[in-house]
Amino acid sequence: MAVERFDVIIVGAGLSGIGAARYLTTRLPQKSFVILETKPRMGGTWDLFRYPGIRSDSDMHTMGYAFKPWKHPKAISEAGAIIQYIEETAAENDLNRHIRYQHRIISASWSSAESLWTLEVEQADGRLIRLCTPFIFSCAGYYNHHEGYLPEWPGYHDYQGTLVHPQFWPDHLDYADKRIVIVGSGATAVTLAPALAEKAAEVVQLQRSPTYVVSRPSEDAFNTFLKTFLPAKLAYQATRWRTIITGRLRAKRFAKDPKRAKQLLIDLVKAEIGECDIKHFTPDYWPGQQRICRVPDGDMFKAIKAGKVKIVTDHIDHFDETGIKLKSGGHLDADIIITATGLVLQALGGVKYVVDGQLIEPGKLITYKGLMYSNVPNLIYFTGYFNASWTLKVDLVADYACRVLKHMDDVGAKQVVPRADNDVFAKPARKMPFISGYIRRAAGRMPRQGAAFPWITESNYFWDRKTLLRGPVEDGALDFSPPKPIMLPPLQRVEQALQQAAE
Repeated sequence: MAVERFDVIIVGAGLSGIGAARYLTTRLPQKSFVILETKPRMGGTWDLFRYPGIRSDSDMHTMGYAFKPWKHPKAISEAGAIIQYIEETAAENDLNRHIRYQHRIISASWSSAESLWTLEVEQADGRLIRLCTPFIFSCAGYYNHHEGYLPEWPGYHDYQGTLVHPQFWPDHLDYADKRIVIVGSGATAVTLAPALAEKAAEVVQLQRSPTYVVSRPSEDAFNTFLKTFLPAKLAYQATRWRTIITGRLRAKRFAKDPKRAKQLLIDLVKAEIGECDIKHFTPDYWPGQQRICRVPDGDMFKAIKAGKVKIVTDHIDHFDETGIKLKSGGHLDADIIITATGLVLQALGGVKYVVDGQLIEPGKLITYKGLMYSNVPNLIYFTGYFNASWTLKVDLVADYACRVLKHMDDVGAKQVVPRADNDVFAKPARKMPFISGYIRRAAGRMPRQGAAFPWITESNYFWDRKTLLRGPVEDGALDFSPPKPIMLPPLQRVEQALQQAAE
C-alpha cells in the first residue's frame, strides 16, 4: 500500500480546520498539508445541524476569524451565512485543493523511532489508505457528531408520535399545524421554539431547570455606524475589540457580584415579557457557571408574549402513547417530541490514538494550556471557549501552533511533548468552573485539568493572548527533542490520581 506523506495533517474542515489551514499557509508556506473531512462538505458543526432557525449564539464579530471581516449585516447569524463565510475563507486562501472529503480517520499511531504519525483512513468507497505526517492539527471539535445525548426516560419507546433529536433533523419533517414539545432549556431549545412556532399549532418548551436567556440585537449598530465612514476591515477590528473588552468586563462583574448579576438578568427578562412566571427564567446556579443563551431581537420572548410558545418547568415522569406525563401530574400532548437534550463530548474526534504501542485513553490525559495533552507528541488540538466565542481561542491556538512548528525547524527538533510526570498526575485537578450537563456527563472520559499552569485551561482571552501569542514556546514543560521513546505514566498511578480527584 502506497503511503502519502505531509508535513501536517489537519483533521476537520469546519471553522477551526479552515482557520488553522489559513494560518499554516501564511505563516509557514513551505509546509505541505492535507485537510481530512469525514463529511462530504465543509462547515463542521454548521453543516451538521440543520434544524429550523439554526444560528450562532455568539456575535460573528468575535466568532469570525481575526484576519477576515464578517460582512453580513447580522452579527447573530444563521448557519447558511456562516458556512458561506467558511467557504469564502477557503476559496480566498486556495485551501479547497487541500481538502479530502469523506475521509474518516480510524486510527493514528505514533512511532518515536520515525518521529511520525501513521493514519489509517477510510475513504467514501470503503477502501483504506495510509497517510503519514510528523504533526497533527486536530480540529475535530469536542463532541460526537454521530451521537446526541438522550436520557433514559421510562416509556420512551411507547410514544407513538414523531421523535426527533436536533442533531439529526429529518430533511422533510412536516411540523405545520402540529403540537410540538421541545425537551430542553439550552441554546438549541430557545432557537427551535420561536422558529417552529411560526408554523406549528402549539409549541411547548419543557425544561427540567431554567437557563439564563438574554435578548441581543441581531445587527450590531456600532459596527453598522462605523462602516459608514471606515473601511470594512478597520470597522470589523474595532467592533471585535469592543465586543471582547465589554464581554471581559461583564464576566468580571458577574464574578464579583453574582447575586446582583443574577437579578439583573432576571430583570431583563421581566422587561421583555412583562407579566410572567419568572421561575421559568430563574436558574439555580450563578451567571458564568453555564453558557448564557442569547436570542436575536428577543424572538423567543416575543413568541412567548404572543402566546405562540409556552414554557413548562417540570420533571418527566414517563412517556406514553400520546405524549409526556409530568411528575406534577400534568400531561403534555404532542404530535412531535424534540429531544434537545445536549451533546456527547469526546476527545480527538473519537479517533483511536496509539503512542509507541500504548493506547491513549483520553480520560487519563491532562490538558496542557488547553491545546495539547500530557505526553502525547506532535499533536495540537483546537477547541474554543465555553464562555465566549469559539474562534477567539482558535485564532490564538493556530498562531501558537505555527510558532511551535517554526521553533522545531529552527532547533532541529523532531518531536515536542508536554512532559507530565507522576507528580503532575498525583496533584488534585483544578475544579472546572462550568457545570453544564454535557461537561458533567463527560467526567472521567475526557482529559482533565491539572493543578496549576501550564496544566490547566484558562477561559480568559487576555490571559491566552499573553501566554500563547507572546509567551515563549520553551517553557520548561514542553520537551523539544530528537527522536526518543515516550512512556506514559504508570496506569496504576494515573488511576489513583483520578480516584483522588473524583473524591
